[in-house]
Formats: sequence, C-alpha cells, structure tokens
Amino acid sequence: MSVGEIPYRVEQMIQKRWDEKFRVGKFPMVDLDQLPDSILFFPESAGPFNTDHYYIFGRPLDLNSSIDWHYDLISETRFPKKFSYSIDTRTEKHGISKVVWEINRLQFLTRICLAYRYTGDRIYLRRFVDFVESWHRENPYLLGVNWYSNIELSLRIITWFLCWEILDVSTLCERDAGFRSFTESIWLPLLYLHGEHIYRNPSRFSSANNHLIAEAAGLFIVGSYWKFKGSDHWIKYGQDVLNREMQLQHTKDGVNREEASEYIQFITDFFLISLVVGERNGQKFSQNYYDKLHQIFKYISDLSDQSGRVPYYGDDDDGKAFCLTESDHYSNFLSLLVSGCVLFEDSTLKSGSMYYDFKNEVLFGDRGRTAFSNLETNGYHEGGKTLMVRDEGHLVLRSHDEDGEIYLHFDAAPLGYLSIAAHGHADALSIILHVDGIPFIVDVGTYTYHSEPPWRAYFKGTLAHNTIRIDRQDQAANAGPCLWLDHYNSTVNHVEEKDDKIVMSATHDGYEKLGVLHTRSVVFEKSSETFIITDSLDVSNEDQHFYEIPFHLHPEIVVSKVAKSDFELTHPEGRTVDVSLDPILNAELVNGQREPILGWYSGSFLQKRNTNVLFCQLQKTGSFKLTTHIRIR
Repeated sequence: MSVGEIPYRVEQMIQKRWDEKFRVGKFPMVDLDQLPDSILFFPESAGPFNTDHYYIFGRPLDLNSSIDWHYDLISETRFPKKFSYSIDTRTEKHGISKVVWEINRLQFLTRICLAYRYTGDRIYLRRFVDFVESWHRENPYLLGVNWYSNIELSLRIITWFLCWEILDVSTLCERDAGFRSFTESIWLPLLYLHGEHIYRNPSRFSSANNHLIAEAAGLFIVGSYWKFKGSDHWIKYGQDVLNREMQLQHTKDGVNREEASEYIQFITDFFLISLVVGERNGQKFSQNYYDKLHQIFKYISDLSDQSGRVPYYGDDDDGKAFCLTESDHYSNFLSLLVSGCVLFEDSTLKSGSMYYDFKNEVLFGDRGRTAFSNLETNGYHEGGKTLMVRDEGHLVLRSHDEDGEIYLHFDAAPLGYLSIAAHGHADALSIILHVDGIPFIVDVGTYTYHSEPPWRAYFKGTLAHNTIRIDRQDQAANAGPCLWLDHYNSTVNHVEEKDDKIVMSATHDGYEKLGVLHTRSVVFEKSSETFIITDSLDVSNEDQHFYEIPFHLHPEIVVSKVAKSDFELTHPEGRTVDVSLDPILNAELVNGQREPILGWYSGSFLQKRNTNVLFCQLQKTGSFKLTTHIRIR
C-alpha cells in the first residue's frame, strides 16, 4: 500500500465497525414522486427463453425451485450469514465466493422477465417476484457474503434496471396493485440501499481497477434512472468517476491497462450502458468520453481475428456486465462492435461475422438497425490492415489471402494495472496463433482465482504461456492470487513491414535478477507464410540456467511428431501448421500432467481440460539463441 492508502484503510475499518454495530439489517422506506418511463426498445416478438436452468461456470442452477443465496453449488458448502466484512472470501474456508456471487448477480432474472413480456403468462411474473422477495428476506443488509463487494451490488442494479425496463413497471404498477405494493415496499428500497451502500464504500487506491468502473456505473444508473433522495450526488460521483477512469484505465489508443483481454468486453459494457441511460435521462457525457469509447471499439476490432475471436491474455472469469438472453454462438465482443457501428457510424468496425443482435436491438431499436445496415462491411477482417501496433505493446499481425487469414498476437505489454497488477499474467513475449479464425497456439486461460492455489499459480504463471521460463521462476514475483510484485518492463525494439516480410522484436527484463535478458524477434515471410521466431538469451554471468520453452495447443488441435524437433498440427476443419523447433532442443509432448502441472486448458472459469504442449527443457551456460519455424500450409 502507498502512504496515502493507509489512512483511507483505517477510515474504512472504523466505518465497518460502526456499520456492524448500528447498520446491520437496516432497510429504508422509499417514496418516489414518479416511476421512471421506459428508455429501451423491445421488438414485438422474441424468444423462446430458457427459464428452467441458468449455468454457473458450467453447472446448472435450477430456476424452478428456491435458491439458497449463500450456497456454493460447486464446493457444496455454504457461506455464513454473519457481518459481511468479517467473512473470509480469499480462501476456500466457506467455499468459492465467486460462485455464490455469480448466482447473486441475478442475471437469470432478465430471461424470466422476457418470458413474461412475450407470453403474458403470470407464472413468470410470480417467479420474478418470488426470487426478489426471497433474496431480500435471506440477505438482510450487511449480513452474508452478498454485501461484501461493490461490484456485485452494481451488477444487481444493472440486472434490476433491465428487468424494470422489460416489465414496463410504470404501466404494470398502474394495473396491478399487488405488484405495485411489492415494488414500493421491497424492490425500490433494495435499489436505494444498493446505491447508498456503494456511495458510502467507494473503491480507492490499489483496489481502484475495474471494480471502481463497475461501481460507478451501477451508482450512476441507479441515481439517473430512479430519482431517489441522494440521486444528484450519485449521478455526479458516478459520472465523474466514469469520465476519469475511462481515461486513466486506458491508453491513448484505447488499450485497457489491466492487461486482461476478456475484461475488455466486461468493462466496455459498463461504459456503454451508462452512456445509454445517461443520454436518455438528460445526463450528457463529455466528448472525451465518446472519443475514448470509440478508441476502445477500434482496439477490439484490431484485436479480433476474422471470426471475431479475441485471444486470451490475462484473467478471464466469464463476467458479463449485463445479460439478456443466452447464446452459445455469438460473442459479446462482436455485439460491442455492432454497438460501435451504431454509435460512431464507423464502417471499419464492421465485419461479415456480425449481425444486429438482440442486445443492440434493445439498446438502440430500429434506428440502430438502420444505421448498422447502412454501413458497408469494410473492417480489417476483410483484408485491410496487416499490422496493428498499440502503444501498450500489443502487436497483431493479420495476413489475408484467398485461403483465409493468418493471425498472430505478440505480447510485449506491461504486466498489469496499478501496483498489484491483479488480473495480469506473467506472459511477456508470449505469442498466440490463429489460422482462419481457428486457435492453434493459445493462452491456456485462467481457471480459478482464490480456490486451488497451485492451479491459480500455474495458470497465471509464465510456464502457462508461449514464452520462456528461466530457473523455474515467473517473470514477476507471485505474491498472492491477485497480487504481483517486482513487475517487469517490456520494450518494443523494432516493428517494420516490407514487401516480402514483417519484422517484430521486443525485450523484457523480468529475469534481470538472474542475470538474463530475453529478446524475441518474430519475422513473417509472406511468400512462404512462415514465422521465424528467434529467442536471444543474453546472459551476464557464468551461472548455468534452466530454460523451459512451451508451445500450448488448443485442445481441438491434433499433433503428430514427424522428426526429433518437428511437429505437424492439424485441425479437423482447418489447415495444417508445421512447427520446427531449434535442433539443440529435445521436444516432448505433455498432456494433462499434474506433478508438476502442465498441459491444461481453461476455456471457461472453474473449468479445465487436458491439452497438448510442445515442451522443451534446456540447461545452458552463457548467451545463446534459439530459432523456431512455424509454417502454415
């Protein structure tokens, strides 16, 4: 912690002791002069919607029965109903808090409300009311884990805002006295209490990352949409934070500084939904806000391959800022780019893999559909820009021809944001390779945060990335599940595109403490569609060092060893990739190894499966170079 953070933490501790003594169980009375009118758009027909089950990290939650709001359905344990801030959420003492929080985001409620809107069947309305009443009854203020984190309160606010819009509550209350009584006695006081709690407990200093953006969005929306006592303060605080943090937490090119690609869609949705609610309630955002949002959309477009797939880097916990329907076939990144097309009328954001989805229909209606349809498909995915370089150190090569697309992401970015770099991975100079929208060489994901510490350490560590680990140490010091110390520095040395090739080179100093400097150059020869990767290890001492060189493959890739250091990678629906490792290396295939952990892939949070790794080890003294050839056939 910085010196300035210490008095803040002391003040928070005193406030929490006060709250434990005087505010536990508090529930306000709320009287609104007027209920808000609808500001979103819903088509005349939609559905069907799955209202039987909602999946929590791959496990089904039964929506036809009551829910235990404190129960971790993965660990099959229950969090205690005691003062929220005294509960251990950082270990597995009571279970996995993330699982409980995911349930309590209540994002399944939007489907139930949509089912009522489009069928008129009151069983869905009754189910919605029952769930909210149950949540209220089982979660007294400041009792239990569900009041622990502001980000969870904000996500519930956004869910309830969407439910309010779907149900058209103002109209419903006029014709349904029972629903009006529920709204006035339970739902509105819950919304007010969530806003008041966020306002009293802001994130600051080392915790002021995506949590600060999320809580500002929730606070701004609850203050802007419902005119509560305190709304003016909530609006000002929320909008000021959103304006400021959009600039602070992104580079001038729109790169999110947390260095976690999946968090980009999560964070951008907070900015998007806040803009929509604010603009339609008379709270305009600054031109700087619009300009930065446009830059973020451009980065998403640049980072996407031809299928709209964004490669993993950094943490991913499957988080969504808001959900309307369930879709297994559409990416929220693509949906965001559709939103960008509508907001900025920018044809470079549009690709052939996009369509005007339900989420954008709800946000922008027929006007948005027309704006999207009128744009020509003119994105990079159709063969424009070949090389994308971002100031933060993300290098993307995208080569198009009649056969398809060759896509390589080269990571020369910092470790993460702020002093703790909470969601960054130690992945300096790692590469990711997609061919025709199919992942071949991949980042293996995240798997877990606070549960199963050895697995957390592996998935965020250097060995789980396509770079070089030295002396079995990470490139930075792993000091906890979401804490890094001794951050490395990465430097882009050279980027150049010529008629016949593209050259990229970068260095990181994460192993300077060992006396080793790692430089990696990537050359793409256009005519042969071959990557030549040269790793230079500049060693300043006489010590013998131990090097590990992995190339992690997507689980769908079939690998065959054709010679001592030569491998053939194939996909059932794709092309073939030949990998030739340096002749001084003896390569082996590792798959699903547990001691030590190696050969695993996590496509979703708290889910993992075994996968192949081309794995090499080398002990050597002095400086040397390794050369790897990757040819796409």
